[in-house]
Amino acid sequence: MPNANPGRWLVLAIISSALLMIVIDMTVLYTALPSLTHDLQANASEKLWIVNSYALVVSGLLLGMGTLGDRLGHRRLFIAGLCVFGVASLAAAFSPSPGWLIAARALLGVGAAMMMPATLSIIRLTFEDERERSLAIGIWAAIASGGAAFGPVIGGALLEHFWWGSVFLINVPIVVLALVLALRLIPARPGNPERAWDLIGSIQAMVGLVALAYAIKASSTPEPTIGAVAAAAFVGVLALALFVRRQRRSPQPMVDFSIFRNRVVSAGVAAALVAAAALMGMELVLSQRLQLVLGLSPLEAGLAILPLPLAAFVSGPLTGFMLPRIGNARVLFGALAISGIGMAAYLLVRDGGLVSQIASLAILGAGLGATMTAASSSIMLGAPAEQAGMAASIEEVSYELGGALGVTLMGSLASVMYSRALAMTDPALPAKAYGSLDEAYLLAEGMSPAAAAALRGMAKGAFDAGFDGVIMVCAALLGLTAVIIWLRQRP
Repeated sequence: MPNANPGRWLVLAIISSALLMIVIDMTVLYTALPSLTHDLQANASEKLWIVNSYALVVSGLLLGMGTLGDRLGHRRLFIAGLCVFGVASLAAAFSPSPGWLIAARALLGVGAAMMMPATLSIIRLTFEDERERSLAIGIWAAIASGGAAFGPVIGGALLEHFWWGSVFLINVPIVVLALVLALRLIPARPGNPERAWDLIGSIQAMVGLVALAYAIKASSTPEPTIGAVAAAAFVGVLALALFVRRQRRSPQPMVDFSIFRNRVVSAGVAAALVAAAALMGMELVLSQRLQLVLGLSPLEAGLAILPLPLAAFVSGPLTGFMLPRIGNARVLFGALAISGIGMAAYLLVRDGGLVSQIASLAILGAGLGATMTAASSSIMLGAPAEQAGMAASIEEVSYELGGALGVTLMGSLASVMYSRALAMTDPALPAKAYGSLDEAYLLAEGMSPAAAAALRGMAKGAFDAGFDGVIMVCAALLGLTAVIIWLRQRP
């Protein structure tokens, strides 16, 4: 059937450029963290919030922004989100302190949350032919997975010649170009004024996610404050419980929980959560290991990760093309299994030859790209057309929440294992050394050469213990999710 919109591929190019900018900002800081931490004197907790405030705000607001897009029109919300994202990028680029940068990253999350549901909803409404729509979603998913994996490469290339603020400043010309083209080329479709927008529910979701992330991070410090951890956990659980109750009682909920009774949709959500968590958690520790342990420059570290996003960029569209023939359940199982194999293989060859490292990262990237394409297709095509905004929000919350959980849980796991390994090696070090590898290096700058070399050596070994733990957990999660999805899809 011919498509009614002759400019549909140009529309896809516009929203893809915005999506690439959004997902790159999830991971572009990974290669900038060592220099940023040094320049702003950020501690381990501030470093994690600089990375995670963006994803947590996006996760909390996405559901509300999806329904707001249904109400106001997705083009209007997409354009407004571009403007917010551009302003926040400028604020982040010139941040004078860790607190300022955390706030700017949170504002970036607001702009991203406004745009992201609109990208998938515009695809759903623009591409009427099922095969073209599957291919378009495959391209979208390839950018979502490959772009996030490509972030460290972009960051490394920029840091080779500019200061860390350039990783944000590069967004501004992209925003301006996308804004001009969006105003000219994306068709304006009226929204549904009767579609309710639940601001209170959005705030409940965001408070719950932030509070739980704080509780997890606070509990992973060398000397956690039990009262603060318990209070944050209580607030997080309470806020999310109130959110669920509010949605169940609402005549027009942001999340219609009955949609998860569909096995295809629920499998897509689970796969997206786990794939994003594994990718973000792995890249967080890998980019730091390449620079702080192996001594690579930011650009060299980014290039070392490059096989992963390249493979994801290739596998995403190919998977979208093959999905109608193979079926979502089989693709999800196979893609997750391949991802787990690639993750485990990298752990085995992390200090081996270059060819084996490239091969394992390429296998991992191909599996993740295919997983995200199949997951996106499962969620979007399993929902009715009138709930396109809700389905897009659920799909994107799965990725963003998965990424936030990956950073929080895997970052905390790496931190705990690092602290314990270093304490077992030498329990008499200053307390600052047990916080993070960055803080240990800062401490070493004021020591004698011999003492500094000894501390750096012990800290590197402790970091590797945490790195190995994170990779093993990520590989196990991918493999276990593949098995569960396969068993649930069987008659």
